[in-house]
Amino acid sequence: MEEAEMKEPTRPTRVAITGGIGSGKSYVCRLLERYGIRVYDCDAAAKRLMRESNELRDALRQLVGDEVYEGNVLQKPVMARFLLKSEANKQAVNDVVHPAVARDFEQSGYTWLESAILFDSNFDMRTHFDYIVCVTAPLEVRIRRVMKRDGISREQALEWIHRQLPQSEVRARSDFEIVNDGRTNLEKQIETIIKQIKGL
Repeated sequence: MEEAEMKEPTRPTRVAITGGIGSGKSYVCRLLERYGIRVYDCDAAAKRLMRESNELRDALRQLVGDEVYEGNVLQKPVMARFLLKSEANKQAVNDVVHPAVARDFEQSGYTWLESAILFDSNFDMRTHFDYIVCVTAPLEVRIRRVMKRDGISREQALEWIHRQLPQSEVRARSDFEIVNDGRTNLEKQIETIIKQIKGL
């Protein structure tokens, strides 16, 4: 009873789901819908905001240059060139886009959020989460999934994987882990975590 009294009564519990490329976290998020849990997709939100938010478009034009938009359409090759030039450029774009996504999430009514780069981008510092769940999978499984999904070579898949934080670090910084190796029962893991989060 004491623990319940200590919890903030005014704000619902916020949960972030993360995991490296090829871990299958989007699939886990689809499974969560069966339990009545809608998950805010950071990646989709960032794309929508870059398309719809005048404030964000103006900030990106100032940062990258006017050619980053044609009308209101983001020019992906221009953005990709800017991002690949340096780590500083990538961080500068993150510093513009991520606060906008964090604000949008906080106003969205969602309490669960999915972000592949939650820790890489320090997104976990922009919004308070009560629990962080990481989805993991063995390296070879991740490589196969990325190759199949994106139609790329093993070397390219590995390059994408190595650009992100090591899976071991993501796991160490999370409260819960869901193993999505194609063998371990996902539903059972999800149910256990939901019960623990709800204090059942």
